[in-house]
Amino acid sequence: MSQSHQQPALPKCPGCEEPPAAGDLFCGVCGYDLSAVPARPDDRPTMAITVPPAAPAAPAAPAAGAVRWPAAEEADSSDVPAPVVRPADVPGTDSGGRPLTGPDTPDAVPGRGAASPPEPVRAGGPEAAAVQVRHDDRAGPGGAEASGDFALAAPDPRAAEHAAASAAPAPGAQVCVACRSGRVDADGYCENCGHAQPRERDHMEQELDAVAAVSDRGLRHHRNEDSFAVSSTALPDGSPAVVAIVCDGVSSASRPDEASAAAASAANEALLESLPRGTHPQTAMHEAIVAASEAVNALAQEPAGAREHDTHRHQNAPACTLVGAIMAGGLLIVGWVGDSRVYWVPEDRTRPTARLTEDDSWAAQMVAAGLMNEAEAYADERAHAITGWLGADAYELEPHTAAFKPDRPGLVVVCTDGLWNYAESAEEMAAAVPADAQRQPLHAAQALVGHALDGGGHDNVTVALLPFAVRPQGAGSACDTV
Repeated sequence: MSQSHQQPALPKCPGCEEPPAAGDLFCGVCGYDLSAVPARPDDRPTMAITVPPAAPAAPAAPAAGAVRWPAAEEADSSDVPAPVVRPADVPGTDSGGRPLTGPDTPDAVPGRGAASPPEPVRAGGPEAAAVQVRHDDRAGPGGAEASGDFALAAPDPRAAEHAAASAAPAPGAQVCVACRSGRVDADGYCENCGHAQPRERDHMEQELDAVAAVSDRGLRHHRNEDSFAVSSTALPDGSPAVVAIVCDGVSSASRPDEASAAAASAANEALLESLPRGTHPQTAMHEAIVAASEAVNALAQEPAGAREHDTHRHQNAPACTLVGAIMAGGLLIVGWVGDSRVYWVPEDRTRPTARLTEDDSWAAQMVAAGLMNEAEAYADERAHAITGWLGADAYELEPHTAAFKPDRPGLVVVCTDGLWNYAESAEEMAAAVPADAQRQPLHAAQALVGHALDGGGHDNVTVALLPFAVRPQGAGSACDTV
């Protein structure tokens, strides 16, 4: 396991000014790389460079171009030489209220009164003159550049919009979402302000005629390690079949985002190939989970060095969980490995709701063995330790599948624990689902993701909704196992 140096706690994120959580390497709101923010010296507080205070009596006006500045002290109380300040460093007025002029300041700055607050120091050459920076240290003579003074990695995005035209990216290049002027490098960071750019997977949405899905990074993770695939096809008799696959990367494994993406894609492709051939949907689901497992296993077989940029991650095999649902021929087929879930929410909310999957987790095992009740098990810190997953280091693969035949219209909710942690029971999930979910599944999926984010968003959040439309066929339970 690679070691990481603990970063000092920051009162505010430099990118969005929201307070980060202790120990976070990335801002949970904007994704700013907090590890790039230098630590403040304990005994060198930020010093504002200001013009000298007005003298009791106004001195005689100096000759043109001959503004006199006080000589810098040799050292301050921390034994660090004080900076040498030139007239060009601090635009403003002299003690008599006149614009400062001199050999190094050809352009006077009119209209600045003596009571104006000090302007930010401008560091660097003409190209950087329009970008505001702050010096948080003081060093030897020779100015900021020679003294080792540093500028923050990312200037205030609100001020960066005034950056010089020379910093603008080339036509067609990706523009930074923070400073709106810098070019985004291949590593996903702005060359101008260093701000991490939102990744494509940070928030994803997809809607088909009979299914919709939304995935979000959440508020705490620096990337989205969930993935999903939704699709539709036709059975041999021409009737429709709708598919939803949701995968959750195991964060303690290496490349969990790649594992979830590979599993979702492989399972979806397997179903689109087998269902039109007439394979029974439950058999097709089992085969799709096996195909997803093989796709994740293949990631661990890449040659050494193929992922040099991931050397800071644990080197155990990529892994993820999977849950899926198929609506075909009046049946609802679910399949899963891990702790992602499927819920049934009837359109008539007076009818009973149900959870259609059982977690592969420590808590579920304790409940099944009768050692704890559900409340005790899920309150334990070991509750979410999974006992089944897809990956080369998994134990014997045991895909779970089940078939149901709903006798009334309802909504199928396929989700990761990033959602059900905030609506764990079937009743809580039904209460969180909007009333118009049957007619507007995408809007309902967005609302459910918002429910998780409002609850804290401590994990990636992914949900797929499949409206199940049937005619009522009499009384009975919401779901009858086939």
